[in-house]
Amino acid sequence: MYTCLVAGGAGFIGSHLCRKLLSSGHTVWCVDNFVSGTKDAIIDLLDHDRFRLIEYNVSHPLEGAGFPEGPIDAVFHLASPASPNKHSAISYFAHPMETMDANTIGTKHLATLAKQHHARFLFASTSEAYGDPLVHPQSEDYRGNVSTTGPRSVYDESKRFGETLTAHFVRLGLDGRIIRIFNTYGPGMRLDDMRMLIDFIRRALSNEPIHIFGDGMQTRSLCYIDDMVEGIIRAMWTEKTSGEVINIGSEDEHTVNEYATLVKQYTGSDSEIVHSEPLPIDDPLRRRADITKARTLLGWEPGVSLEEGIRRTIAYVQSQLAKEHNS
Repeated sequence: MYTCLVAGGAGFIGSHLCRKLLSSGHTVWCVDNFVSGTKDAIIDLLDHDRFRLIEYNVSHPLEGAGFPEGPIDAVFHLASPASPNKHSAISYFAHPMETMDANTIGTKHLATLAKQHHARFLFASTSEAYGDPLVHPQSEDYRGNVSTTGPRSVYDESKRFGETLTAHFVRLGLDGRIIRIFNTYGPGMRLDDMRMLIDFIRRALSNEPIHIFGDGMQTRSLCYIDDMVEGIIRAMWTEKTSGEVINIGSEDEHTVNEYATLVKQYTGSDSEIVHSEPLPIDDPLRRRADITKARTLLGWEPGVSLEEGIRRTIAYVQSQLAKEHNS
């Protein structure tokens, strides 16, 4: 069994990853500064004898982090705000410098640590690295259609530079790989995250208007959290993935209007669907992962259907709203 450091381990994907690693018998050091993650996401893990929480900003020198004694076998770098909703207090719009620092300085620090320990390293990049793509679906050899100065660039471009840093360290001998995470959803998302599906469900359950940016014809392909975590773990542990860039996501593409309609159907909501604001600048018009490489290298593809995933997420949001009401 291995000792794994998960940076951003109290975030949505990170907390699920910590839980999965522990269930597989590994020791987990969760590092988070709670800019977008929460202690509630890992509250059930705090008393686990193989789990350590280290409240720290990986953009700061790691010598001050107070890591436990002993070797590190794997470093998962998921530390970064990720929500693109400009109205969310935990989005990368709300925390631009923290986002850029985590994906650049933080990547340098964590890759250096991994190299010192002869550990495997995984940098969690994003489908946003493709920008508003002119190629569809997006495969790993597509270099993207991106803006270096647009409002989304604090996230997009810092992730792209994080990839550059990882590739540089690989050339220096690091056992490192890059995954590009496509839209992920499921239980454990913060309701104030305000990303598309969680916001639709919250509004539908409250019979509030469901707000859509633009005409709603832009597309997304959503990957359920359990499938995403399995893909991340396979990317880390599969042999001969060092130096690879691998898409992890779904090929099941739908318009935003279709997602809103499905949420209304599965919740039985009377919410009105309204197109309240123009499409944000640089918002991708189409988004679908080409996962040929993940199938070939990792033997991975999503297994949870969209209907099942949405229904599980609805049940989760219902439970969270009930907790808020009772408190």
